[in-house]
Amino acid sequence: MNAAKVVEELKQRFPNEPEYIQAVSQVLPTIEEEYNKHPEFEKANLIERLCIPDRVCEFRITWVDDQGKVQTNMGYRIQHNNAIGPYKGGLRYHKSVNLGILKFLAFEQTFKNSLTTLPMGGAKGGSDFSPRGKSDAEVMRFCQAFMNELYRVIGPDEDVPAGDIGVGGREVGYLFGQYKKLTHQFQGVLTGKGLSFGGSLIRPEATGYGCVYFLTSMLATRGIELKGKKVLISGSGNVAQYATEKCLQLGAIPMTLSDSDGYIYDPDGIDFEKLAYVKELKNVERGRIKEYAEEYPNAVYHAGERPWHEKADIALPCATQNEINAMLLVRLLTLVVYQYLVLRCHRTLSV
Repeated sequence: MNAAKVVEELKQRFPNEPEYIQAVSQVLPTIEEEYNKHPEFEKANLIERLCIPDRVCEFRITWVDDQGKVQTNMGYRIQHNNAIGPYKGGLRYHKSVNLGILKFLAFEQTFKNSLTTLPMGGAKGGSDFSPRGKSDAEVMRFCQAFMNELYRVIGPDEDVPAGDIGVGGREVGYLFGQYKKLTHQFQGVLTGKGLSFGGSLIRPEATGYGCVYFLTSMLATRGIELKGKKVLISGSGNVAQYATEKCLQLGAIPMTLSDSDGYIYDPDGIDFEKLAYVKELKNVERGRIKEYAEEYPNAVYHAGERPWHEKADIALPCATQNEINAMLLVRLLTLVVYQYLVLRCHRTLSV
């Protein structure tokens, strides 16, 4: 397998999907050497079968807004690979959603799921519908219309969607209710459901907590504690909220949160009381993060920006894909070098 050649061929076949091409071009060079140790892989053309999704489901979604006007959106489900288990991956509702982005995410989901050692394949789906600014009734009608198409290709042993950006507990509840209505079945076909109707304990916390657990394990390899460290966190949804919570529990000081409009920087740190406000703001009121700065005047809101230029010890990207750009990598490298030098200096002085 020649990774560069495979990527070039995929560019020719899918010229309008740069995000998907990006994901493939980043992964293939890392497995090229190991792949080429197995000529039987090449004989079976495994690399092309791994890169191209098993199935791409694309459908129109028609729903009625509160003014009685008929609206139309596009819906997708990318069933990328089920070699080791049923397709598994989130649903995203956001205006940026398109085929290329979902193929990007489904491709990476396949690898991510395989690394859990659980028998799960990879998938991703969603729509260019945005819940932002919509009433509960509008979100419900859209979710029901979305499920009217999606239910045909999902099932507990076939494909099990979850939530993602724009799809939280409210949306999963509406989707599951419509699935039951259409199939007459109460099945574990969606993860992220409420505890009262089949959800899992600490499911909402799992991703954000896991991010911080991984962070503490990596810091431990360098003899560094999280306690007392200033942390930049992007996003203000499920992952960001619980990453912030776990950082607080472990003694760190979260400094930032963000959404698609901008970010807030709180020089006093985001404590448990402020985090509770953010949860109410984002999960119940469906507000914007700039309102945090109105509630806590010492905080500064930066419209249209990301938080990575602020001074801190740790950066936790908890929002969307491609957050780690060249600037962030340089800052992270600088931080690693600084921490290494401090550690060396401390050990030298101790001797």
